Amino acid sequence: MKRFSWRKAVLAAAVVPLLAVSACSSTGGKPSDSGNAGAAGQVASTDRIKIALITHAAPGDTFWDIVRKGAEEAAAKDNVELLYTSDPEGGRQAQLIEQAVDQKVDGIAVTLAKPDALKDALKKAADAGIPIVSLNAGESVSAQLGAFTHFGSNEKLAGEAVGTKLNSLGLKHPVCVIQEQGHVGLEARCAGVKAKVPGTEILYVTGTDMTQVSSTVTAKLQATADADVVVGLGAPYTLTILKAISSAGSKAKVASFDLNAELAKKIADGEIEFTVDQQPWLQGYGAIDSLWQNKRGGFEIGGGQPVLTGPAIIDKAAATDALKFTEAGIR
Repeated sequence: MKRFSWRKAVLAAAVVPLLAVSACSSTGGKPSDSGNAGAAGQVASTDRIKIALITHAAPGDTFWDIVRKGAEEAAAKDNVELLYTSDPEGGRQAQLIEQAVDQKVDGIAVTLAKPDALKDALKKAADAGIPIVSLNAGESVSAQLGAFTHFGSNEKLAGEAVGTKLNSLGLKHPVCVIQEQGHVGLEARCAGVKAKVPGTEILYVTGTDMTQVSSTVTAKLQATADADVVVGLGAPYTLTILKAISSAGSKAKVASFDLNAELAKKIADGEIEFTVDQQPWLQGYGAIDSLWQNKRGGFEIGGGQPVLTGPAIIDKAAATDALKFTEAGIR
């Protein structure tokens, strides 16, 4: 069956000013509403609805800025009041879901990095008749937790794509750096790398402390002379890893998952070998648009299956084009 192309749908969408979207700090709390859209372009004539986007974003991770921009553009087009909140701690993310239920939102888009912590809150949402979609993390448990579809990359397949690329480059001893132990998506990425490159070692760091990330990677490289490549699982962490490799005096190469403008430039300059992009803008856009489609017509995009937004390999040959999009804030 032919998959629905979110890339084509997004390119066809009207470009409109962003909603004034609410934000909570990483410690959680009640979101304020977004107010009036004030969009100057084409906006849906459907009744205004309220959708909560609740992620596990950690402070300073630029990946989530891209997810949010996609969500904001869909919200502006669809006449949606978007409530954005985030917390990397599972219990507090569950509290944000419960707050959204209390606010009687018309839909919830949620990341499932720590699904066990969220299952009771999501059951409350489902029992209240609130449609749910998941995005980014938790594809394998999405349907079990009540979501009618999931927008994201299959993380095990993404990891295998990285492993295959490393093999093609002759790299046999990767260190795969996980910045949040217990995050199902990150664990799956490194498991995928290891499935293709058995010599892969896993290194856990504390992603909320970049100084600790740097020192831990430096120490690992100093103690592991045969490490020939370090794989970061997010652009900010990979950029920190690049500096740590220099500090350690290591000749290890660098590969990554995800993308931002600085990382794209490093790939174009040859300092980083490649990255695997899961196209987070599409995740945010698709999640919000699918909830609006569900409200307006009962549509369930995906037919019970996840809508894949990646993986897409970006190496030096593709980095120049990718850089144009990252600078525009959509990749």
